[in-house]
Amino acid sequence: PTLSVTLARCEIVTPRNRYEIPHNLASAQPEMHFYRKILPKRLPLQLWTRRQLCSKLPEEAKEPPPPSNVVRVRFAPSPTGFMHLGGLRTALFNYLFARSRGGKFILRIEDTDQERLVEGAQERIYEDLRWAGIEPDESPWNGGEYGPYVQSARYEVYKREVRKLMEDGRAYHCFCSERRLDLLRKEAVRLRQVPKYDNKCRHLTPGQIAERLAKNDKFCIRFKVAPKADDFHDLIYGKIVYFLAQNEGDPVIIKSDGFPTYHFANVVDDHYMRITHVLRGVEWQISTPKHIQMFEAFGWRPPQYAHLPLVMNPNGSKLSKRQGDVQLDYYRRMGIFPQALLNFITQSGGGFDRDLVEVTGVQMADLIGHFDIKKINAHSSRLNPDLLKQCNREEIAHQLKHCPEKAAALVQEVIRMVRAEYKDNLKQLDLDEKHVRAVLDWSVTRIDAIQDLVKGKLSFLWVLPKGARDRNVDGDTLAVLAKNLAAEWVPAFTKADLSRFLKAFAERHQLAFDVLMKSLRSCLSG
Repeated sequence: PTLSVTLARCEIVTPRNRYEIPHNLASAQPEMHFYRKILPKRLPLQLWTRRQLCSKLPEEAKEPPPPSNVVRVRFAPSPTGFMHLGGLRTALFNYLFARSRGGKFILRIEDTDQERLVEGAQERIYEDLRWAGIEPDESPWNGGEYGPYVQSARYEVYKREVRKLMEDGRAYHCFCSERRLDLLRKEAVRLRQVPKYDNKCRHLTPGQIAERLAKNDKFCIRFKVAPKADDFHDLIYGKIVYFLAQNEGDPVIIKSDGFPTYHFANVVDDHYMRITHVLRGVEWQISTPKHIQMFEAFGWRPPQYAHLPLVMNPNGSKLSKRQGDVQLDYYRRMGIFPQALLNFITQSGGGFDRDLVEVTGVQMADLIGHFDIKKINAHSSRLNPDLLKQCNREEIAHQLKHCPEKAAALVQEVIRMVRAEYKDNLKQLDLDEKHVRAVLDWSVTRIDAIQDLVKGKLSFLWVLPKGARDRNVDGDTLAVLAKNLAAEWVPAFTKADLSRFLKAFAERHQLAFDVLMKSLRSCLSG
């Protein structure tokens, strides 16, 4: 008997032909073994049930509509950690590029690396983007025409596309063990060569494949790299030439657990979501020829690529998800405003008209209007922490001067923080809204974040300093000062005039001059 089944139905596929197999392989057990092999072991329960897994092959998904003139970009983070400044910069530049051209910004979650997923990371990524004012047009949370927007929910699409590659002879089963692959790597290192797969399983015959499957041997699926020079135009770096076949072996596109690799799922999703431009970190530039070859193998038109230079720490080291001080939550706790953080990361690496650099209080509309992908630098840039403080001061000033609603919210936030910080001194607190607003206006050039108003040296704004409370200040003298000083004050303010005025004031009100001066010093400086 013959077994002529597609990959999605657990059958063996070879380049454009069907072949005889041993009788025992026609039984259900080998078919289900293959099915279990090609399906992931850890798909969410809400996506797959045994009944669904064993059901008939779903209808072919419709091809996406023909390309239009609408720019479509995507930010595709992996939820293996929380968003940091590098990820925010990538999301922002995609968003600005789309908005500046009247296009769409898509958020796609790439969760193919199931072993490294961090619980809650998907939701945090979405929350961080919204906090920063980067609202997706399409995402797992607000849907869209080209969903699902989570890769683990797109498994049927990947199975179908793998089948096409195998039928066309551009993909094959690989049964090489981890031990063999490790030995290949070690031998390459010993010979001072670039470690790469030697494409051994490319040459297996259909009979050999059937025999290995009958033994329940573990396998993955690899893409056949074409032996040619690969070149493409990078919108930032210009022409890039790379000889993929000389430097790399055939890449894995379906792992042994049944999940697609990043490279394969990335290409399939970019096609079916009609992505026109890909803006991503320069670390992915070396993978772009591989992705373009996959597009070509399918007969699809690849998007245009732009690779953003690295954003580095002040010491020149690379940003990492594992750094606490580059994660967005760190800056939120510090009191950094979203727009200030965006302005901070746009100050490094170019991408904007020169006129924007001199503007203070830059807003999202300004960034969109001045963004120019041609002006992004082709070299790495270092972050300057002092610049972040400046950007936050400018944002506070902008909100107080130009945004009444935000200014009112600032006043309420300061009141909340003061009450929380000085809850033991509530009777001393002056939390009148007008007073708090006056404090904000006075402090705007003196603080880096509104949290500074309840720290250290500025505590005198809310409570009497401890040193002043401990001093023996004469209450009667303070009462006379409070009642009469303003009414009798003279505008002259030289040292001699002030000395004469205070001595005369003490005589008129029968106050000891030294007690008067001590009381004044306590009132003025604590």
